[in-house]
Amino acid sequence: MTETPFSDLDDYLALPRVAGLAVSPDGSRVVTTVAELNDKRTEYVSAVWELDPAGQRPARRLTRGAKGESAPVFTADGDLLFVAARPTEEDDKAPASLWRLPAAGGEAVEELALPGGVDGVHTARAVAVTVVTAKLLRSASGVDDDKRLRTLRKDNKVSAVLHSGYPVRYWDHDIGPDHPHLLDVDGPRDLTPQPGDALREAAFDVSPDGSFIVTSWHEPAPGASVRGTLVRIDTATATRATIADDPDADLELPAISPDGTSVAFTRETLSTPDRAPRITLWHMRFGDSPVELTGDWDRWPTSVTWRTDGSALIVTADENGRGPLFTVDPSSGAVTRLTDDDYTYSNVCAAPGGLVFAMRSSYAAPPHPVRIDPDGVVTELPSVGRPELPGTLTSVTGTADDGQSIGAWLALPAGDEPAPLVLWVHGGPLASWNAWHWRWNPWVLVAQGYAVLLPDPALSTGYGQDFIQRGWGAWGFAPYTDLIAATDAACAHPRVDQTRTAAMGGSFGGYMANWIAGHTDRFDAIVTHASLWALDQFGSTTDGAYWWAREMTPEMAERNSPHRFVGQISTPMLVIHGDKDYRVPIGEALRLWYELLTESGLPAAEDGTSPHRFLYFPSENHWVLSPQHAKIWYHVVTAFLARHVLGEDVELPEPLG
Repeated sequence: MTETPFSDLDDYLALPRVAGLAVSPDGSRVVTTVAELNDKRTEYVSAVWELDPAGQRPARRLTRGAKGESAPVFTADGDLLFVAARPTEEDDKAPASLWRLPAAGGEAVEELALPGGVDGVHTARAVAVTVVTAKLLRSASGVDDDKRLRTLRKDNKVSAVLHSGYPVRYWDHDIGPDHPHLLDVDGPRDLTPQPGDALREAAFDVSPDGSFIVTSWHEPAPGASVRGTLVRIDTATATRATIADDPDADLELPAISPDGTSVAFTRETLSTPDRAPRITLWHMRFGDSPVELTGDWDRWPTSVTWRTDGSALIVTADENGRGPLFTVDPSSGAVTRLTDDDYTYSNVCAAPGGLVFAMRSSYAAPPHPVRIDPDGVVTELPSVGRPELPGTLTSVTGTADDGQSIGAWLALPAGDEPAPLVLWVHGGPLASWNAWHWRWNPWVLVAQGYAVLLPDPALSTGYGQDFIQRGWGAWGFAPYTDLIAATDAACAHPRVDQTRTAAMGGSFGGYMANWIAGHTDRFDAIVTHASLWALDQFGSTTDGAYWWAREMTPEMAERNSPHRFVGQISTPMLVIHGDKDYRVPIGEALRLWYELLTESGLPAAEDGTSPHRFLYFPSENHWVLSPQHAKIWYHVVTAFLARHVLGEDVELPEPLG
C-alpha cells in the first residue's frame, strides 16, 4: 500500500488545517486561518493567511503570534481585525484581545483588551462600527468593575457559582459566573446590560450602517427550557426590543439585508414526543409580520447570507450526503441550487458582482476555500495542499425493510483484495456524513487496510422531513435496521470481506454502537465513544435536558435504552469517554463499563480479566481534541480492531504506561 500522511499518526496530526473565512467589503481581499502543530506537538496554533480571490497566487501568511490568531474580520475601510492572546512578562496567561492589522501595512496593534478576554468580533459593512462578544461577571457594573471582581475571585481562590436558572454547564465548560455581552469597541460600551445568559451561543448581525444589531436572544421558558427570539439593539442608545417571538419555535441565525430594511432568519419548531422539529427560512421587513419563504422546500437551511445587492439569500443545507449552496428569492421563496458537486459548503461570504466565497469539504478533501461565480462555476483558492488519500471513495445504497433507500459513503483501501469492514455511525443524531472530520476520519482506518462505511440512517438530515420522522422517538428501531441494511449493501461490494467486521460510533453513534452490541453478534468488535447507555439517567444529567425531554419521554427511554440489553452483549467492546464531557456525562461510561463487566454476555472472568477495554481521558471533553490524546485515541482504536477483527496484537502507545 502506498504511504500517505494517514499511514503514520504523527504525519496525520501534523497536516495543516484550514478553517474560517473573511472577505473585505469590496471583495478584493480574502483571508482564512491555518492551524498547525506547535513545536512540542501538544496543541494547534492558528494563523491568519491571505488568499488570492482570483485563485492564481499562493496563500500568504499574515500573522505569527506564539498563541495564534482567530476570528478574522474586515472593517469597512479594509483593516483586518482578529482575536489573539499575546502573553507578556507580567501576565503569561493574558486573555485574548482584539487586534488590528492596518490595510496600509505595518505591524498589528492591540485594539481592545478586556479583563475576561474577547471572544468574537463583527463589523458594519459600510461604516467604522465594531462589536465584540465578551464575558462580564453578572454583578459587574462595567469593564473596570469586572476587573475588580475577577481579581477578588482569583485572590481568594473562589471558583463557586451560584445559579438561579438552567443550564449550568455547556458541552465542556461551566456556565457563569460571567455571561456573554455585546460591546461597542468605541468606549468600550456595553450594548446589552444585564443580559443574563441570553447571548450564550447567540448569532447576531450588525446593520450595514452600524446603527443597530439583530441578535438571537435566548429567553428562559417553562420546564427549565430556553427559547430563541429575535431582538433588535440600537447601537447608539443600547435600547433593545423584541422584534420576533414565536412560542412554538426557536428563531435563530438573523441576517440583515444589505439595505437595512429587513432581516432573514431560521425558524425551528419545538419538537414533541411524536413530532420531529422542522427548520425553515423566514423573512421580515422591519415593522411587518414575518413571512415564511421555504415552507414547501423539504430541506433544513443551516446558514443564511444575503447577496450584496439584496437580490437573493444564499443558504446552505444538507442534501443526500452533501451540503450544497442554494439561492432563495426573498420575495417568492423560490429555491435554486447554486452548486452541483459532492462537497459540503460552509463559512459563506458574499462579495460584490454576485461573487460568493466559502469553505467546502467532502470525504475526499479537507476544508479548503473556494470562489463561486454567479453562474455556479467554482474556483479553488490556493491555500494548503490536499493530502494524498490511501484509497478511494464511492457510494453504496441499502434498502430498508420499508423500502426506503439508505445512502452511505464507502471508503476503500488501495488495491484489489477484499478488506475488513468498519461500520462508523455518525453522531447528532440530526446530522449527516457529508463533510470532512479531523477527529472522525475514516482514512486513518483505511490506511490500516479497512473499508469504512459511513451511512446516513433514519434521523439523518438531507433526505427530507419524513426521513427524520422515521426515527423520531424510535432510536433503536428504524436507525438500527437502516444501519444493518447499509451494512448488508456494503458487504455485497466485491472489495469488502463480510467475514471480518466491526462497528463504531461517537455520541449518538456511540449510542447506536451500544444498541448494536445488544441486538446482533455479527460484528467482531465494537467501539463506543462518548456514548449514551442508560437513557433514563442521561436525560436529566446532560447539559440541555429540556431539549432531549421533548422527545425522550419515560416511555421512549424505556423502549430505546441500550442498557436493558446488556445481557445479550457477546462482542468485545472498547468504551471511550472524556471526564469533561457535559453533553454525554461520564456517568454513562462508568455505568456501561461496570455493567459490561458484571452483567453482559461476555463478563469479566473470576480473575478480573476481560476482552472489553475502557479508554478514559480525565481532561478531555466530548471530542478528545488535544493532539497527543487524539493520537492515543486512534492508536488504541486501531489496536483493538486489529486484535478482534484481524487476530493481530499491536503494541499500545508507551505514554499509556
